[in-house]
Amino acid sequence: MARKTFNEKLEDSKDMPKIIEITDEKAIGRYGGTQMLIAPPLEYNEIMARIPEGKLITIREIREFLAEKHGAEFTCPMTAGIFISLAARASCEREENRIPFWRTLKADGELNPKYPGGIEYQRAKLEEEGHTFYTKGRKNIRYFVENYENLLYDL
Repeated sequence: MARKTFNEKLEDSKDMPKIIEITDEKAIGRYGGTQMLIAPPLEYNEIMARIPEGKLITIREIREFLAEKHGAEFTCPMTAGIFISLAARASCEREENRIPFWRTLKADGELNPKYPGGIEYQRAKLEEEGHTFYTKGRKNIRYFVENYENLLYDL
């Protein structure tokens, strides 16, 4: 059986969205609730597609938006990260309807090494749009967009 393309995976929403009741005290304390949303990958893609040039969004804002939209207390951080990377990879498979995935940052404005082309590609695309960066670390250098908070797109 042939492997699914990233676009086929993106379109496969299975039984999502769904809200799961969590009972782990540590997780409840960390995320501030018991109602965890697992949103379908296509919803991440749709949000990422809306971010205009010059604006940015973080995974945190997307997760908060989706939790509120679906009436959950928070969105699963693991599936959010996976589905955001999936949306980026699916976009690169397409000839048309590509999304500006490079405008979606990790928390605190950090660039995402899991995107196609890695940090180098994301950084180059953001530089073309006028963004500047600072770094953290000596060996494992991490890149962050300067003043990203002032450039966040309002969902």
